[in-house]
Amino acid sequence: MRRTQLLYIVVSLAVFSLGCNKILDVENISAFDPKKVWNDPQLTNAYLTDLYRRTMPGEWPVNNGGNADEAAGVLEAGAVQVNNGSFKVWPYANIRDINVLFEEIEKGTLEAKVKDPVKGQAYFLRAWNYFNAVMTHGGVPILTKPQGIKDDLQVPRNSTKECFDFIEADLQQAIALLPPKFTGADRGRVDKPAALAFLGRVLLYKASPLFNPSNPYNNAYWAAAYTVNKKAKEDLATQGYALMNSYGALFNKANEGNSEAVLSVLFMKPNRSNGRREDMCRPLSESKNATGGDQPIWEMVEAFPMKDGLQPGSSTYTYNVQAYWENRDPRFYANVVYNGGVYELSGKAGRRQYTVQGIATAEDQFGPGQLFNRTGFYPLKGMDPSLAQPVVTENDLDWVEIRYAEVLLNFAEAANETGRSAEALDVLVQIRKRAGIEPGGSNLYGLNAAMTRDQLREAIYHERRIEFIYEGKRFTDLRRARKFGLLNGMKKHGLLATLKPGKNPADGSAYLLQPQDFTYQVVPLISNGTNVMVVPDTYYFFPIAQSEIEKNPKLIQNAGWNNGTFNPTLE
Repeated sequence: MRRTQLLYIVVSLAVFSLGCNKILDVENISAFDPKKVWNDPQLTNAYLTDLYRRTMPGEWPVNNGGNADEAAGVLEAGAVQVNNGSFKVWPYANIRDINVLFEEIEKGTLEAKVKDPVKGQAYFLRAWNYFNAVMTHGGVPILTKPQGIKDDLQVPRNSTKECFDFIEADLQQAIALLPPKFTGADRGRVDKPAALAFLGRVLLYKASPLFNPSNPYNNAYWAAAYTVNKKAKEDLATQGYALMNSYGALFNKANEGNSEAVLSVLFMKPNRSNGRREDMCRPLSESKNATGGDQPIWEMVEAFPMKDGLQPGSSTYTYNVQAYWENRDPRFYANVVYNGGVYELSGKAGRRQYTVQGIATAEDQFGPGQLFNRTGFYPLKGMDPSLAQPVVTENDLDWVEIRYAEVLLNFAEAANETGRSAEALDVLVQIRKRAGIEPGGSNLYGLNAAMTRDQLREAIYHERRIEFIYEGKRFTDLRRARKFGLLNGMKKHGLLATLKPGKNPADGSAYLLQPQDFTYQVVPLISNGTNVMVVPDTYYFFPIAQSEIEKNPKLIQNAGWNNGTFNPTLE
C-alpha cells in the first residue's frame, strides 16, 4: 500500500473518532488531499488521535492478575511459545505511522505553537510503543523513518541499552515540547507531567533486577531513576497532583477533577463505555455477556494488612480464617466483595453477596456444583453498583494508566536503592495514611523505622500489591524484581463458605445472613484441569514471534528460546 493511501485511511478513521460535531467542519473527507493534513490543525490532530487509539490501552487490564498471585487464573506449562501470541509486543505499524508524522509535519505550514505540542505527543507515543516492546523482549530494531518499498526491511535488533537511550531521548523531546497541563476538551492527552512520570517509570525498569541480574540494586542506573522520579513527584505536586483524600473515591468518580489521575484513557457514555468490563466482573446474577473477571484469590485476601497496618496475626487485632473480614486495611473493603458482605448492585438496598450453594444463584456460587470458575470473592474497585443489570455495560469510569500514587511509589523505590530510606519510608506513610490505616503510637501506620534496605524494599513491593490490585501491575512488578520464584509452582486457593447449623438458607433471599453465619474452608482452585502455576525464569524475557523472525532473519531470538543467543539485559 502506498503511503498516501495509508495516510488517507488513518486520517479518515481518526476524523470520525473525534465525533460527529467535528466531522461537519471537515472539508469533503472522502476526497481530500493528504498533503492538507499537515496544513490543517484539525486534520493533524485527527491523525494524532488515531495514534492514541492504537497505542494506549483500550480498557482496564481485566484478569491480568491471573498471571500473578492476585486473581484467578493459571499460567500453565507451555503457555508461552515462539509460535503463539502470548506476551508478544511488536508495534511497528504504530511506529511507522508515528514516523510518518515526524517526516510529513515538517513539510506543512502549521505554526510552531500548533506543531510543537503535536510533535511532543508523538515523541511520547513512539517512546511508549518502544518501551512496551523492550520491556517484553529486550532490545528491538530502532526505526526513526518510515520504511519505503526500496528500503532494506531486514533490520537487526539494537542492544537493549541503545533502546533505552532512544526511549529516554524521545521522552526528553516530549517534555520539552509539551504544555504544562492539558485540561477540558484536551483532557486525556499527554502533557508534560504525564511524560515526566512515564520517564520515571522507564528509568525504574532500566535500573531494575530484570535488566541488571548480576548487579540488581547497586548499579549506576538507580541514581538516574531517583533524580527523575524525584523531579516527577515534585513537579507534579506543583501542578496540583496529589493523593485523593479517599482511596475509594479514586475509583468512584469521573477523573475530571481527580487529583491523582496523571494520564487517563477516557470513557464517556454513550460513545465509549465499559472499559472496566463491569459485565465480566460482576456476579453473573446481576450482569450479562461474560463472567469471572478479576476474582481475587485467597492468597491476595490474606495479603491485606489489618487496620493497624500489620499483617494478619498482629498483636493488636486477632485473626483467624473464620473472621478474616474483621479489622482489615480499609482498602480490603474498597476492593474485595466477600460472602455475606453488603454489595448493593442494581440499586438493591441492603443486598448482600452470597457464594454458597442453595443461597447464591447457581451462576454465583463457589464450591461443589459451581457452573463457572469462582474463588469465593468478587472485585469491587471500579464497579458502579447503581447500574441496573440491563445497562451494566454503561460503566464509563476512565482507566487511569498513570496515577500519582505510582509516581510516589516509583520514587520511594529509587530512594531506597540509593540510600535514602527516610524518603522512601515517608512515601509509605503517606500511602497508608490515605488508605485509612491507624497511625499507631509511632505515627508510622504499622511500619518500622528501623527497617533495613532489604526489608524496606519488600515493604514497597507489598504496598504496591495492595494499592494497585486489579490495575495490572503485580505481574510486571514480579518480572521487574525477578521474583518469579513466588509464582512458579504456586497453587492458588479460594474460600468455601458453608452455612452454620441452625441457620435458615431462606434468610438469604432477604439478605439477613451475614458473614459470621458461615464457616469457612480454604480449598484449592482448579483452572483448565490444573492448579499449579508454571512460570520459569525464561519468562523474564519473552520470545520474539517466530513469524517475525521468518520475515526478517536478521532478528536474533532471545537466549533461552529456540537456541537464541540475543542478550536482552543491559549486561
